Amino acid sequence: MNGAPRALRRLAPRTLRGRLSLVALTTAALLMTVLTVVFNAVMDRHLQHQADDELRSRAAAVATTVDTTGPRVRVLETANDRLLDANVWIYAGTRLLEGPPSATPGSPPARAAGRLAARREDACATVRVPGRGPARLCARPVPGRRVTATVVTALDLAPYRGSAGTLLVGSVVLDVVMLGCTYVLTRLSVGRALRPVRTMTDQAAQWSAVGSDERFGAADHPAELARLGASLDALLDRIRTVLRHERQLTGELSHELRTPLTRIVMELDWWRARPRTAAETAAAQEVIAEAARSMRTICDTLLDDARENALSPAAAPGTTDVVSVLDGLLRRLDAPDRVRTALETRTPVPEAGVAPALLERILSPLLANAARYARSQVTVSAWRVPGAVRIDVVDDGPGVPEAFGEELFQPGRRADPGDGHDGAGLGLPLARRLARAVGGEVSHDPGHAPGARFTVSLPAG
Repeated sequence: MNGAPRALRRLAPRTLRGRLSLVALTTAALLMTVLTVVFNAVMDRHLQHQADDELRSRAAAVATTVDTTGPRVRVLETANDRLLDANVWIYAGTRLLEGPPSATPGSPPARAAGRLAARREDACATVRVPGRGPARLCARPVPGRRVTATVVTALDLAPYRGSAGTLLVGSVVLDVVMLGCTYVLTRLSVGRALRPVRTMTDQAAQWSAVGSDERFGAADHPAELARLGASLDALLDRIRTVLRHERQLTGELSHELRTPLTRIVMELDWWRARPRTAAETAAAQEVIAEAARSMRTICDTLLDDARENALSPAAAPGTTDVVSVLDGLLRRLDAPDRVRTALETRTPVPEAGVAPALLERILSPLLANAARYARSQVTVSAWRVPGAVRIDVVDDGPGVPEAFGEELFQPGRRADPGDGHDGAGLGLPLARRLARAVGGEVSHDPGHAPGARFTVSLPAG
């Protein structure tokens, strides 16, 4: 039972161009079949009307030779008597007066002529003559004062049917040619229309493999291709985010695990260099155990981050809602009572292509410095720009001294070590290093006054 559908599915075209061409061919075939049937039916009707008109004209001509003014019906002789006698029956009532010389009594045309004469009205009928094909007969009554005659004329329909057959064959041939042209033109048109789609598909595959920043955009594209381009751009953005996250994860894993591994190797080399006392051996073991615990903590942190990404399938790995992270950081910010914090965002809600923990590690030093030096207000703004997310951290404090601007992001440097604030001058350099590791940047605006403005730029999610 299921063999026929499977066979039909195997025979169906595999490509979209083939399927669209088949649909167009089927639709055109149905339409042309209907038009051909209607056209030939109309032509048959028209040819039959032509035959009837010719028969009535001949009957009218014969009727002029029939005299019904007297007590009997008389047939007058004329110069074209032989022409008028061809396929003509003249009846007086139901009695046959004259008939065609070639017609045999009792033949189908003779019987049909008798039936039409008996009706005594304008009427036509079609009969089939054995060995000759169909014939058409029409009757015309000739009224008189005392008697009524009827003229019946016959016409062979073979020439008309031949014309109809020729028209049918011609229309079928034309239909076949039109269907072939329709199929070829449809395939060419669909192939040309789908060429940009194939090009976009190849480009998307190439760009996704290398994490390219190239995008299709919506300019100079039809509406359908613009939507496809937007969908492919979004997909490429997510693929780029995944690739960037994987590179970032690999880099952080290598960086974070290198230090404890180095400690373990150094302790083992030191312990093997010469005999050690029990206390030295215990100290080395403690260092090795501490390094192993640090490695386990690093691995657990990475696994927890992977689990969080797995539980949020709607977001790509490493994609973070910037507003929610900023809101959480501001709530946990240890700011003096005199300092108020404000969060400003613009639509659409920005998403950064980094993990939430990394975004917090980048923003935390900036927010801590702003709260530490602000006089009354810390304002955080976040919005999306093409391909990136920008976050501004602004305070109304004394700002960064102009002479210290070039050393602002150097590790261990502070503008005023004696300002009474704790810090080792590592927060801003760390924030910039982490941002640059994921393709972003942390910068300071020296022209902003009063206070300081730091801008974080990160890849969009």
